[in-house]
This record gives sequence, C-alpha cells and structure tokens, in this order.
Amino acid sequence: MNTLAVQNEPRAWKPRRSHPFGHLGRVRRFIAPAVVRPFAVAETVALVLVILTAACWFHPEDPLLLHAGFPWMWLVPLVVALRYGSLLGLLSGAMMLGTWALMYPHGERFPVFFFTGGLIQTVLAGHFGDTWGSRAQRAASLNDYLNDRLVALTNSHYLMRLSHERLERDLLAQPTSLRDSIAELRRLSVTTETAFAAPSKAEEGSSLRGAHSLLQFVAQACQIEVAALYPVHDGKLDGRSIAQVGDAFEFDKRDELIKRAVETMAIAHLKREDSSLPVSQYLVCAPLVSADGDLRALLVVKRMPFLALNFDNMQLLLVLLGYYADGLEHSSLVQRILEQVPGCPYEFALELSRLTRLQKRAGVASSLVALVFARDEQSNSLFEHVMRRRRSLDVIWHVDTADMSVLINLMPATDSNGVDGYLARIDANLKAQFNTDLARANVAIRSIRLDGDDAGEALSRLLSQSGLDG
Repeated sequence: MNTLAVQNEPRAWKPRRSHPFGHLGRVRRFIAPAVVRPFAVAETVALVLVILTAACWFHPEDPLLLHAGFPWMWLVPLVVALRYGSLLGLLSGAMMLGTWALMYPHGERFPVFFFTGGLIQTVLAGHFGDTWGSRAQRAASLNDYLNDRLVALTNSHYLMRLSHERLERDLLAQPTSLRDSIAELRRLSVTTETAFAAPSKAEEGSSLRGAHSLLQFVAQACQIEVAALYPVHDGKLDGRSIAQVGDAFEFDKRDELIKRAVETMAIAHLKREDSSLPVSQYLVCAPLVSADGDLRALLVVKRMPFLALNFDNMQLLLVLLGYYADGLEHSSLVQRILEQVPGCPYEFALELSRLTRLQKRAGVASSLVALVFARDEQSNSLFEHVMRRRRSLDVIWHVDTADMSVLINLMPATDSNGVDGYLARIDANLKAQFNTDLARANVAIRSIRLDGDDAGEALSRLLSQSGLDG
C-alpha cells in the first residue's frame, strides 16, 4: 500500500536572511528594533508617563530629580532617541518640560542648563539613531538583492550541471537540448507565446505567465504523464487549475500530500516505507516558490513512471519551478525592457530590473557604463583584456558592429565614485599591460546612473549615446 511521506531532500530553496544587528533574541529585538514601528508614538508616551509617574510617587517634591546631582530623568529621552530617532526623543523632552510646568512652583527659577543640556544630548543621540537606522535599512535591502541573486545563481549552477548529465543520457531521445529548453523556460515568465504552446484560456488575467508552456516543459523534462498546476492567491490555494497535461482529475484540497507540501514549502511524494501515514491519491506535490520565499502555485502530479520518482528527478522538478517563479517577480519590468531594447539579453534585462527595484525601494545607486572600442587588432586586444577584468558582481553585455565593439557593464550598488574607481583601475591595468590607457587608445566612455524611473529608456539612451541603435 502506498503511504504518505515527505522527501527530506530536495528541499525548497529558502533565502538566507541577514540581520544588521546580528541574530537577536526577542527581548533584544524589542529593546533595539531595526525599524520604527507604527505605534512608536504610543510607546514613547507610555514609557515617559510611567517613569514620570513613578518619580512623582517616590519624590513628589522633586519629580524631575533636579537636585539629585545627576540628570537621571534625561536617560529616558536618551533611550527614546536612540530607539526611535530625534523627533520622538524631543517629544519625551517636551513631556518633561510639561512636568516641570505642572509640578513645580511658578516662582521657582527655571533650570535652563538642565533642560538645555538634556535636549542637546537627546538631539545628538537621535541623530545617530536616525543615521544608523537608515544605514541598517539600506544594508538590509542590499542584502536582499544579493540573496536574490545568490538563489538565481545557485539554480543556474545546478541546472548547468544537470544539463550535461542529461545531454549524455537523453540526447537521442530529446527533440531539443536541455540548454535550449532552459532558455525557453526563462522566456516563459515574460511572454505568453512560446515555442511549446499558445496561452490557454485559464491563463488569461493570471500573474503566472506561460503556465501551460511551463507545465508542458516540466512534463517533458521530468517524465510526468498527468498533472495540473494550481495558483495560490493571498496564501490560499485555488481549486481551479491554470494549466494541465494528460487526463483531467479531481482536486482535493484536504489531501494530506497537498497539505504537507503547502505547510513545509517542500516537495512531497509517496513512499512505501512508512505504513502509519494515510493514503494519498496523488504521487507528487511540488510547490512553486520564488526567491523571496513566496508560494506562487502548487504542481500536483497524478501519474508518472515509477522509475521517474527518484531524487534527481524531484530535485530537477523543484529547481525548474523555482527558476520560473524567480522570473515572475521581475516579469513586468523585464518585458518592458525587452520591448524597448529588443536585442538586450534576458539575463542582462533581469538584473537591470532587479537593480531598478532595489533603487526604488532602498535608494541604493547602480550604474551603467559603456566602453566603445574600435575594430582593429590593438583595440580587440584591449577589449578582451577589459572583459577579463570585470568585477564579480557586474553583468556584461557586449555588442559588435562592423566598425566598433561596445562593452556595456551593469554595475550593482555603484555610484559615480565607484564608476570613477572602476575606470581608474582599468587605466592602471592597461598601462601595466599595454603601456596605454583608455584615452590614448581612443576608447569612448559613456555612463548613466540608474534613477529608478525607466530602466529600459535609460539603457536605450546609453546605447544611442554609444552609437548603437537601441
């Protein structure tokens, strides 16, 4: 009897989260939050009122402890300023000023130095709190981008390794190579017309572009005979399939295999090892999880060959679904870039869309740099040398014409100062290797900083400035 089990491997590619303050416990995260919460004003007022009430209870004649020898009460605005910033620190200081006006006699001399020194201390502490809070938010956004790219590179590396193995084993049986199929899979998220099939009626109005073509490709690559793809809206699984291969079958949301796959965000399938688990009517349930960890859809397999139910095949299935889901997150921006610059490679457009979203969300600057070389023997050598000297994070696109070669470099998290440093490093390398530099070699330099408005228009403008027709 077939019983239910969840495969320990492979697991869903889960993004690694970086913490700017380290791995803090709940108490420390409450004391030092990374961002200001919406009810920060209420917390500030409540904290100051509690401290002032306690001081009035123990010292009704001097609630602000003016004669204590040390301004202890200003520690409260100091903590608030470090925790929430300058504005709420000044609010707590204003509450202390109100306490002096209400609790002290009107004829008593106003403690000018007490309040002046405390307010200056609060403003300085709030300034540093605001500055480092902003830096922490920018660092977190940049780490999210790097994590997104790491997941995409990991999937690409696994697919490349597996493509070589499958090429040796299935070249005669496959009508196309796995590399060509992967290239087609990249285009599924930004187009509705592919080499596999036209979009189905169920896909119209859905965010899962090319879902029917995706399922046909996955069925061909993983030897699936009967399966259906069910979308997830706002965390809820839709019972109506958006794509299907093979015969139609009934979908049961209460099936234990489906519940396990949705809860664990990992692929689940049937085994014969454990007889204590209930029986499922399905063979495999694979989640379609994006790089950000969001569940986009669920693939339910009803029938497939027994020998295809193995570790390598299940790992390939999960990675292909994750690769497609990663492309969906940037599909609208990528499609607009490809429409404005038809010759742009997909990988370049995808990275450009990611950096555009990063600039809009966190203000992290990125740049586009174009180096225009002439088409002669010496310039070709310089071109190849500069290509080999690119940074590890940069994305390169080179365009060749009859009379020039253009190297377009997309530089993540790089402002104008970083571009100047990059060009200075190239000049130093060329001088050491060829006893020349970019200026003496007549290499034209064009650069544009991504401002987050329209990445396709910025790329097209850079190509036009470089002498290319975008």
